Amino acid sequence: MKQVKNNDIDEPGKPMEPWQEPETTIVRGIASGGMGGEPSAVDSKNGKIVRIRPMRWNWKYDEEHLSTRLWKFTSRGKTLECPQKSSPPYFALAYKKRVYSDNRVKYPLKRVDWEPGGDPDKINPQNRGKSKFKRISWDEASSIIASEIRRVRETYGPYAVLAVGEDGHCESKNLHMVGGCHMSLLDKVGGYTRETRTPDSVEGFYWGAKHVWGTGANMGLAMTAPSENVIKDVADHTNMIVLQAGDWETVQNYAGQWWSHVIRFYLEIGIKFVVIDPFCNYTAVAHDEMKWVPILPNTDAALDFAIIYTWIKEDTYDKDYVETHTIGFDKVKAYVMGEEDGVPKTPEWASKICGVPEWTIKALAREWARKPTSIGHFCGAHIRGPYSHEAGRTEAYKLCMQGMGGPGVHQIHLFSFNVARQPAKTNYGPILPAMQATQFMPTEQAIPRTMVHHAIEKGEIEHYGSPQIIFAPAEDQFEKYVYPACPECGGGEVHMMWSEKPCNQGCWNGGFKFQEAMRSPKMECIITNHQWLENDSLFADLVLPVSCAPEENDAVGSGMCVSVNWAGIQDKACDPVGESKSDYQIAVEISKQFGLEDEMTQGMTDEEWLEYAFSISTIADHITFEEFKEKGYYIPPFDPDWEEGPSGLREFYDDPENHPLDTPSGKIEFYSEALAENFPDDKERGPIAKWIIGGPESEGWTHDETQWGEKVKKYPLLLVANPGRWRVHVQGDDITWFREISTCKIKGDDGYMYEPMWIHPKDAEARGLKHGDIVKMYNDEGTILVAAYISERMLPGAIMVNKGARVDPITERIDRGGSTNLITTPKPISKNCWGFAVTGFLVEAEKLDPAEMAKWQQDYPEVFARAYDPASGSRYNGWVEGVE
Repeated sequence: MKQVKNNDIDEPGKPMEPWQEPETTIVRGIASGGMGGEPSAVDSKNGKIVRIRPMRWNWKYDEEHLSTRLWKFTSRGKTLECPQKSSPPYFALAYKKRVYSDNRVKYPLKRVDWEPGGDPDKINPQNRGKSKFKRISWDEASSIIASEIRRVRETYGPYAVLAVGEDGHCESKNLHMVGGCHMSLLDKVGGYTRETRTPDSVEGFYWGAKHVWGTGANMGLAMTAPSENVIKDVADHTNMIVLQAGDWETVQNYAGQWWSHVIRFYLEIGIKFVVIDPFCNYTAVAHDEMKWVPILPNTDAALDFAIIYTWIKEDTYDKDYVETHTIGFDKVKAYVMGEEDGVPKTPEWASKICGVPEWTIKALAREWARKPTSIGHFCGAHIRGPYSHEAGRTEAYKLCMQGMGGPGVHQIHLFSFNVARQPAKTNYGPILPAMQATQFMPTEQAIPRTMVHHAIEKGEIEHYGSPQIIFAPAEDQFEKYVYPACPECGGGEVHMMWSEKPCNQGCWNGGFKFQEAMRSPKMECIITNHQWLENDSLFADLVLPVSCAPEENDAVGSGMCVSVNWAGIQDKACDPVGESKSDYQIAVEISKQFGLEDEMTQGMTDEEWLEYAFSISTIADHITFEEFKEKGYYIPPFDPDWEEGPSGLREFYDDPENHPLDTPSGKIEFYSEALAENFPDDKERGPIAKWIIGGPESEGWTHDETQWGEKVKKYPLLLVANPGRWRVHVQGDDITWFREISTCKIKGDDGYMYEPMWIHPKDAEARGLKHGDIVKMYNDEGTILVAAYISERMLPGAIMVNKGARVDPITERIDRGGSTNLITTPKPISKNCWGFAVTGFLVEAEKLDPAEMAKWQQDYPEVFARAYDPASGSRYNGWVEGVE
């Protein structure tokens, strides 16, 4: 590099070379789950990001200061230390490509063939997802939105506007947090219908394990809580970790790559890993020491029962613990041993169901019982499929039979990875009062996210459970809810939708069904706020441009999956693209139309909100606001006695009487009396977990998605839809750097970049498939196009497609983008459990006939004429008129 003296740079009138221009750096958490995660350093020049990289904690603090912040511990002769260098998710390191994506929404957009006012002849709902948009001004957009809110409420009632997007998958923000700013405004206007966020990542635990060990993490997620000190206790005492549908190397990138350090440390000190997954996932292939046990999708409960059978038969479970800490075990034992139905749940029985050899099941059960074993988990497929509450409960049964909470016996999950306790909490919380989004607040009328399409289509629904993802005790599932609310409460159908999270069709159930709901003539106006023109926004009437997190002044702390909790406050790293505004700024802008600006802002600027939130936070006792601003980040000190604190559920393990669980009995409940009393006739979720096959709807079953029913004759392959390796849910599908990777996209012979479909060579040969062939994957819900990725990393009889690809509609119920959620069932997990079943269902896959593709190209020429770039995918100018 050319060396330049200061006087050369400062010489008046001499232009600088680009590399000589000064840079600014901020510290920013850029996670894709709404929380900050591991921090990144964002370097900018002339108002644009030039790079995003890991940062070092000693940038602004000396070693003496950090010695009481960055923990370390020694176990089995080796030491694990909090790294000086942060481990941000690789999505964050590539986020410059997301900020400057060709698909960014730069200005307010209006669909060309939609007009406000509700005239059936002018809203053209049938063209949503087909017709283009045109640019309009913010003044026009604000005026239209305000007038539509007034009109719809006056015509149909106070709750006629459906607010979509409570919480959910989004950028890391706080003051400008997505997922409820529109609700804050609509509440001040006079009311709205709330779309309730459902337990999308933990369905099996929420609807199943919650009735075994209680509400758990975040008062509702039903993963074990508390979870402090689990990392060290596992290091000290655990012999084996079973990753049952837990691809840690992939899913940790929700927030960081810290878990990679932990995995390597655990392997170095001799902890064994067993990976149970239909797909030889990225954690298994990254670490040769791990044992992969392939299993057919959605058959985990059968495997678990065979493990339990082996423990009972060989007398290798903790009988004293079961006697003192649990109730109802005799009923589970009777079922497993065949006393109830005449079918012992032996390894031989399970092997025929799940595909795991009988001797492997026995070996796993024996090794598990020999020494302390923990289960590693991060929202895996086994608790997101049909009847997943059964696998959620059997996972709990296994841990409880081996002394859950005892030394080395834990459920390690996404909230378990904070190592040293920090009394001044920074986990999203110190600055939370600045958040302007309304979340998890009850309303007179609500629709679960999993039922929005049903509510719009049918006009009325009923369901048990709210089902709100957090702050929801088990007894909430016994409450009956209805939509619309009672007429005297102002209840009525929704006729307008405003979404701050436009990815329902790509993240939740029944995607094609949701598209049809968006095209319903009942929906007279649909608005989305989003940074990119994709997914649900393609079906909107108005699209509002949203700024990205690095484009905003905000304060964002750490979230889950971080090496140490921290808090940060940052000026923007770069200028907003186009005329984009944050969701909060959008709500404030529209509030002016109602004369509510002062109520929205409470007369405070962004800076004042951040300073106020800091002033009432727990870290205000440790650092001044001025110093916090100057340094940009802060780590509170750890408790010097943190290693002495209880690990996980140790207090319950040691003294269940004085440290009870929040179950009705205070103990682990193998048998749920509450389920028996409230749903005595539910054959799909009874008081104990069972192996549920399902069957035809005519016989009262919700699902027929196994290899023993009628549906399999038409659709013989079980699809597992894992979290994406190269995106977080639907986020990041346009990042050019990732799309160059062979496991991210496959270029078809037509030049289009298709989503890979992993298939075993035997199944590929039976279908005449070669690697890279364009494949038509389909079931009764519709058809998506993918490309064959032939590999022995996939179990025969099943295929794997990463969920979350962007939709790219060809016509009704046919999509080119490869989004698996489009062809998921719109049905619930089971009759009384309105969670989603988005993996472990039946499909067929066959090579696409070139004649069929040619027919689509002939019938829908405008679809294939849309602007498209293989490097980034679908482009903004393909959907907006007058843009080159």
